[in-house]
Amino acid sequence: MVRPGPVPAWVEPMLAKPDGGRLRSGPPWAYEYKLDGFRAAMRVAPDGTTVLTSRNGIDFTNEFRTVTGVLTEALDGRAAVLDGEIVVYNEAGQIDFELLQARRGRYQKHRGAIEDVPVRYLAFDLLRLGDRMLLGEPYDERRRLLTSLPMPDPYLVAVVRAFTFDELAADRTTPEQLLGRVAVDGLEGLVAKRRDSLYTPGKRTDAWLKHPLVQTREVIVCGWKPGQRSFTGTLGGMLLGAHDPATGELVYIGDVGTGFSERDRADLQARLEKLERRTHPFATTPPREDVVRARWVEPVLVGEVRFRQFTRGAGRLRGTSWRGLRPDKSPAEVIAPQAGEPRPEPAEPTRITVRVGERRLVLSDLDKVLYPDGFTKGEVINYYSRVAPVLLPHLRGRPVTVPGEAPGWLRTVRRSGVEYALIDDLPALVWAVNQGTVELHLPQWTIDDDLLVLGLEPGPGASIVDCCRAAERLYDVLTGDGLVPVVKTSGSQGLHIWARTPGETYAKAYHDDKVLIEWNADPTIAPYSLCGGHEPMVSTPLTWDEVRDCRDAAELVFTADEVLDRVAEYGDLFSEVRYSPAPPARDAGSGSSPADR
Repeated sequence: MVRPGPVPAWVEPMLAKPDGGRLRSGPPWAYEYKLDGFRAAMRVAPDGTTVLTSRNGIDFTNEFRTVTGVLTEALDGRAAVLDGEIVVYNEAGQIDFELLQARRGRYQKHRGAIEDVPVRYLAFDLLRLGDRMLLGEPYDERRRLLTSLPMPDPYLVAVVRAFTFDELAADRTTPEQLLGRVAVDGLEGLVAKRRDSLYTPGKRTDAWLKHPLVQTREVIVCGWKPGQRSFTGTLGGMLLGAHDPATGELVYIGDVGTGFSERDRADLQARLEKLERRTHPFATTPPREDVVRARWVEPVLVGEVRFRQFTRGAGRLRGTSWRGLRPDKSPAEVIAPQAGEPRPEPAEPTRITVRVGERRLVLSDLDKVLYPDGFTKGEVINYYSRVAPVLLPHLRGRPVTVPGEAPGWLRTVRRSGVEYALIDDLPALVWAVNQGTVELHLPQWTIDDDLLVLGLEPGPGASIVDCCRAAERLYDVLTGDGLVPVVKTSGSQGLHIWARTPGETYAKAYHDDKVLIEWNADPTIAPYSLCGGHEPMVSTPLTWDEVRDCRDAAELVFTADEVLDRVAEYGDLFSEVRYSPAPPARDAGSGSSPADR
């Protein structure tokens, strides 16, 4: 018989500190994946009654009811308090914070069960078991007790795997190699935890240190700007604040204008309009040029952004992209970045061995900055790993120019004395990026004879807006001939139009005073490929409505983060392209080394 008893009291969560760019190493440390969801305590009464509580005390129980009650049988009449994260997975099997945000938006609107987006609770700590409080026990003991609990339904509730330094060493691997797996798997990073550390509620200590691969930051929404041109009538961007770590004052730290879906813009605008105030909430007035057309709000909403750099002098986040609201965090705990962030470059180059699919690859210098805005090689690998489900169908069987000697397992083709790689799967893609391939170019002879590729580039004094006007006319011509054209950005200033043809001949080149239209330009950058520049811009598939509505060049500039959001929302906008069978390939060599080079 289960004895009655109340739901255990909430315990304020222990917090992790940034590690300053140095992943801790040695026998005192254990490592967990840095999760990308909502932090929550799971409090279970002896009779199985379960309450989910966010890190700032919000009741999540009704919103995520499917994970409650799962541990009743396993606890066998004992009370428990677990610390963990509520997450959602995308179709590629990756934890997806944007999907979790979209789910939350639907729940708040309808206040009903959201059954088509399942959630999972991933526990990483145990704070109470039965009548025994475990806060004063070392991490190792708490983990031992947590992992001893049966998990009746691991699809709903599971324990996050932890790796001790000694366990990694026994497997002939290192914390840096574990970080390489994180990059390939599309995860956020690692959290290093001292194995002898106690659980200190509400404290942020050196016992838990987070090493993010993708930099994110909590921010306070302090104002917004109405959108212009194609975003007229909706939210265009938001003005951000945080508390100065020395004085506690609310300070301006920049803005964010990208990363929003159409639903995000509408929902955020509706919420912000209800919070309007007449004056800005900052201790010091922000620069005039930053706040033109600003509409101020009470600083009560916390959100999260990705960012590339924090400028020391001005104290601004740069290269921001919106991730979503954080109802599990309060404005009081949002602290402004400090001088010295983001993480520094490593003192020496690093080489790590990781498993990608069936291959072992040696990756090097994941922290090397490849874009002036701070985007690193590890982030490039992370982006390509996450976008691979929609990218690889456009590369499969199509030779790609890649520097360096190909490993023995990689299929290649030879033309005119040049060896080309076939990027058919994720291991090949990660290998190519590690070799230094950031842009994925398809030589024109690899494009099918009946696949028309038109490149539109702006002339002097013109922009992609002029390319859009030309593209509209080409759309009418191509559809009038019965073709189905698709369109993408070139990644810089122009557009590319692809269409399957029945064999008609089209003019090879045309230009006027504004736009050059080139037929089957060589080489052609692949859909979803990164491009050069100050930021990690992407050759991005578009809708034809986006082309027609474009009135400002900035509207069709997309970073890697934004493209991942677009793929989650729209899928593959280039899926209409159908390819002929791939050209014959041959193995690059016989055999391969254990690390497959």
